[in-house]
Amino acid sequence: MFKDKAVILFLVLGAFFITNALVAQMIGVKIFSLEASLGFDPFDWEILGVSGLGFNLTAGVLLWPVVFVMTDIVNEYYGQKGVRYLSFLAAGLISYAMVMIFLSINLTPNEWWAYESNANTENPGLGIRDMNLAFKKIFGQGLWIIVGSLVAFLVSQLLDVLVFHQIRKWTGEKHLWARATGSTLVSQFIDSYIVLLIAFYIGNDWELVRVLAIGTVNYIYKFGMAIVLTPALYIVHFAIDKFLGKELANTLKEQAALPQIR
Repeated sequence: MFKDKAVILFLVLGAFFITNALVAQMIGVKIFSLEASLGFDPFDWEILGVSGLGFNLTAGVLLWPVVFVMTDIVNEYYGQKGVRYLSFLAAGLISYAMVMIFLSINLTPNEWWAYESNANTENPGLGIRDMNLAFKKIFGQGLWIIVGSLVAFLVSQLLDVLVFHQIRKWTGEKHLWARATGSTLVSQFIDSYIVLLIAFYIGNDWELVRVLAIGTVNYIYKFGMAIVLTPALYIVHFAIDKFLGKELANTLKEQAALPQIR
């Protein structure tokens, strides 16, 4: 089994895919300013009448480019079944991780860990006064945010599969950039709004226009990254073809392109 290059490749791609999806969920609680991180003054856009908008993004977007590349590579070599299998597996493992985190949050903390060990004796103002509260704030994402993230992830992944293979039918083996980037642009358009609609419009009573405006900013970022990362897709594709060998690589791609029997 582990001498089969096709199996080894699927395991490696699957490991990266699931790890990135899980870590993105964990670090997504942090919001950062892209402009400030790059040394620019924050933008002050107005979209749909909502002002003061800029690239204030969840830290999870750091891993989104890897998920983008992994999804399209799995699509290319293992087809719809491969992407669906990994997507549902990732969603299940994220749900499992969230349950374990919820249980850990509700454990009674040791008093020394929660308070005494984190005090900064030289400068008390810099210490963490309540480590347990900090733990809850960082890991205790709201239920609606978790639900929104999971639903958006699954819907966007399944949509990506459909669009990818539809474009492949039109172009054949040519134009990898078209099916990879095109499917990502469509799926991430949906993803950008679903997560916010569930997490903040339904879950936190935000105004719909604000949700749509923020979703538009998020999609502008994802649109730009999808274009920028297109060369990376070709590099990974070349490396995989070299690892598999021309004959095996072509066989896998031909099988992936066949209509999938459910």
